[in-house]
Amino acid sequence: MKLQTRLAISTIILITILSSCSRPDCKNSNPVFNQKQPGSTEYKAELVKQLQTIDRSKLTYWFKDYVEAGGRELLQFDVQGDGLCAVMEIEVEDWTRLADLRKKKGASYRGAEFKDLKFDILQDSSSIRILFKNYSDIID
Repeated sequence: MKLQTRLAISTIILITILSSCSRPDCKNSNPVFNQKQPGSTEYKAELVKQLQTIDRSKLTYWFKDYVEAGGRELLQFDVQGDGLCAVMEIEVEDWTRLADLRKKKGASYRGAEFKDLKFDILQDSSSIRILFKNYSDIID
């Protein structure tokens, strides 16, 4: 096989692999998500409101970042689907399933899809907390 042909095939394969690992683009039209930070009470309140009105089975969760703030370790996920395009900040109390992610501070997990991400929403008059529960698989 000629060198040019092998190079062309290799390039096509590489482009296919790289494009299959990235999350689909989503466009946010919610002004709260555009103007507030994911950790703010306003942002979380709007996110919870949206999560209560849509079909959560249609959502995908892509790991965005590991954040240390105020003595807490948080995970940020890009959440999208069914008209939602936002960032969700999750607190983790039990790191058993996420020990490697924690150790690496998320470095090798960015962009990975967390399938069937489960979380609890705890809300009172002054705060909103989203707590990690589980996931079925990580697709990197």
